[in-house]
Amino acid sequence: MKVYNLACPLDHRFEGWFASEEDCLAQQDKGMLACPVCDSTEITRMPSAPHIGKSSSTELAVSKPEPSNPSGDVVALTGNDHSNLEAQVQAAFLKGMRELMGRSEDVGDSFADEARKIHYKESPERSIRGQTTLDEAESLREEGIEVLAMPMLPAFKNTLQ
Repeated sequence: MKVYNLACPLDHRFEGWFASEEDCLAQQDKGMLACPVCDSTEITRMPSAPHIGKSSSTELAVSKPEPSNPSGDVVALTGNDHSNLEAQVQAAFLKGMRELMGRSEDVGDSFADEARKIHYKESPERSIRGQTTLDEAESLREEGIEVLAMPMLPAFKNTLQ
């Protein structure tokens, strides 16, 4: 199994797992490799080094709740190497989006109508996602219906792997 660090022209970085280097090149030639964030098929392999397990001065730590910080949601990096921070944030975002997509029903363009039906108990209560206009989203908020606007990245239109 070959694991390559890949990037698109917008510098979105991600990993690709392949049976061999030839498999990677074949998929790239056929346009099968695409950025999971922007869907670009202009993918380049980034330099990578073999993984050697050793202790490092760079650690990701989650603080424990303290009286002055009851939520305990602080994440801190220590050490001088912060180059992985962007990759960690991107990975966390993608993980959260995968979870959101898996726990909600796509109702497409009928989002506003379905949200109203749920709010007024005309449809079963559930998490939904879909598309609507900014004016319609504001109208839903004025009716007391909670709406969260999110960008729909091309990669999230299909199953994420």
